Amino acid sequence: MNICVFLSAADLDERYTRPAREFAELIGKGGHTLVWGGSDSGLMKVVADGVQESGGRLVGVSVDFLSESARPGADEMVIAKDLAERKALLLAKSDAVVIMVGGAGTLDEATEILELKKHALHTKPVVLLNTAGFYDGLKQQFRRMDEEGFLPLPLTDLVFFAEDGVGALAYLEESAGVR
Repeated sequence: MNICVFLSAADLDERYTRPAREFAELIGKGGHTLVWGGSDSGLMKVVADGVQESGGRLVGVSVDFLSESARPGADEMVIAKDLAERKALLLAKSDAVVIMVGGAGTLDEATEILELKKHALHTKPVVLLNTAGFYDGLKQQFRRMDEEGFLPLPLTDLVFFAEDGVGALAYLEESAGVR
């Protein structure tokens, strides 16, 4: 399975890097492919290292203005002309999406992917990986949107909230019929 992961390229502390590495190792050991933003820095590097060292493949989609930080040695690396093309390519090359911790760029990617799914422009499973409670506030906001009728489909059809990498991968594999 090709698993797109949206996440930060920032250098983060152990409460985020350790679970990210553990999730990456699960991807690699499961024989899956990481589809990611292609960066060789920060949390993106941690995840790419973990997948590659555990036997998984790497498919990166960088963007022209960030290409100098693209990971050397990825199995495939595509350079998109802009962020919109990058998001479209990441989605097109994946079978499932995991949203990990990140900043404004990750939040932009997450909301676009969920908006596309809401309108049935893709049917791929989407997991929001809530490492160290990072997305507790967003999870609460989505629940409110669901309860107050702002979502045209049930929240559970839109996104799965996982508290750890084991739960995230189990959901994806079950959704894909791998388990």
